[in-house]
Amino acid sequence: MNVDAPALVASLRKILGDAAVRTDTQSLQLMASDLYASGPLPLAVIRPVDDTLVGAAVATISASGASVVPRGGGLSYTGGYACEPARSVVVDLSALNRIEQISTEDMYVVAQAGVTWKQLDDALTPLGLRLPCFGTFSGAGASIGGGLSHGALFFGSARHGSAADNVLGVEVITVDGTRLRTGQWALKANAEPVFRNFGPDTTGLFMHDGGAFGVKTRAAFRLIPLPAHTGFASFAFADFEAAGKALSAIARAGLADEVYVLDAGAVAANVERDRSLSAAWRALRLVLGTARGIGGKFKAMAGLIAAGRRVIPDNAFTLHLVATGNCRATVEHDLAHAQTLASAQGGSRIAATVPRMARADPFPGLNAVLGANGSRWAALNVKVAHSRAAGLITAHQQLIECHRAAMEAHGVRVTYLCSALCTYSFSFEAVFHWHDTWHPLHEAKVDAALLAGFTPPEANLPARALVAQLREETCALFAEQGGASNQIGRTYPFVEVLDQAPLALLRGIKQQLDPKARMNPGVLGL
Repeated sequence: MNVDAPALVASLRKILGDAAVRTDTQSLQLMASDLYASGPLPLAVIRPVDDTLVGAAVATISASGASVVPRGGGLSYTGGYACEPARSVVVDLSALNRIEQISTEDMYVVAQAGVTWKQLDDALTPLGLRLPCFGTFSGAGASIGGGLSHGALFFGSARHGSAADNVLGVEVITVDGTRLRTGQWALKANAEPVFRNFGPDTTGLFMHDGGAFGVKTRAAFRLIPLPAHTGFASFAFADFEAAGKALSAIARAGLADEVYVLDAGAVAANVERDRSLSAAWRALRLVLGTARGIGGKFKAMAGLIAAGRRVIPDNAFTLHLVATGNCRATVEHDLAHAQTLASAQGGSRIAATVPRMARADPFPGLNAVLGANGSRWAALNVKVAHSRAAGLITAHQQLIECHRAAMEAHGVRVTYLCSALCTYSFSFEAVFHWHDTWHPLHEAKVDAALLAGFTPPEANLPARALVAQLREETCALFAEQGGASNQIGRTYPFVEVLDQAPLALLRGIKQQLDPKARMNPGVLGL
């Protein structure tokens, strides 16, 4: 079906207003790129400011023969909102950014899909509340709608799971413009969204779907009180496998809100980015600002002083954890138990500067979408059982060794981040770094003053091709290991690795919701 682009744009402007419909090249280029790839330009970008108009806009797009491509904060690297050439409209949800209800009595919050994790956390903290999983590293720009579509997790995930595990219900606009709610929200009577599983879990159907089933416009999350006490610990290990085993042991014991392992390169890139006196003073103020009471502030300051200007020993793999609780004795017990488990794997205690700073400023801005020297990076993640973690670590290091000479020749390197998802899942992430031309998204998100300090890199086609090969082989390794990834997009094999019966079920649901395949076609391989 041919798309009459001028007529479609005119119809969308009539529904949404001229300011909410963009067709200029700069806007189209920005919306067509993520942090790894740039896709074909869409016909237009719409940015609704009124959620009641989204249904009419989506129905108009699909009826015209064009595809609907939902986009949240855009900070992904798996092509989740790549467009079909010359026949797609991107639905930018960033203007739907209102927190609509915080119920301290019923302990839930309702927010529109464009609300960022930082925005939500900033609103809840003064009330003594938080989400169980309260965001990602990119939470200053990443939205809750995008996070639920693409598997947001990290802060709080070792104890409470991913963001999707803590959603009570969502509102979704399907391809024909129908407004659909899930969980207790689905009742005809006016109901509070406090119970998710009223019958089959229809909320789960729209989690991690990459926008294949509809456009999320709002979500309800459960809330928890802010823990009264927080403790931190860090340990250094001589090798990756030992650090991974310690992570698994601490996760299985349920001792932490977050527990994660970094290699020396990852720490250098993300923590020691700025060694200036002003950065050190900012870190001190942040950490002291989050410490409770005089005793807590003194202890936090002593920990930073003990760390000095060097956060970790050279070439060490480090494990970092945050323990929380409503009783100080409980937190101290969990930290002591974690030290016993880490010591059993050869870990030595170091100053807990990394987790203190991460919790003091969990959403510091988006400058880190570029490396410290202006380099590009792209990550790949997988979730496996703890029993498979050591084998996966070894297998990926062997994969890297096969390409070591080429990586050194073309300036490509890899760093690692591993973390726990509840007691039962080991998350492994490989991050590839290289110098190459920036995408529009990089230039849009990095502070102009910082960007001006970098020399814009030239196209590096050999490094780009090598990174593409490394990503392809890494995804294949993950599939061989029986792993599952949370941000699938168009990068990881999905339909190719599913068994026949669950694949038939998902295709049936896609056919029911989107019979002409106009809702983000191709995402997840559907």
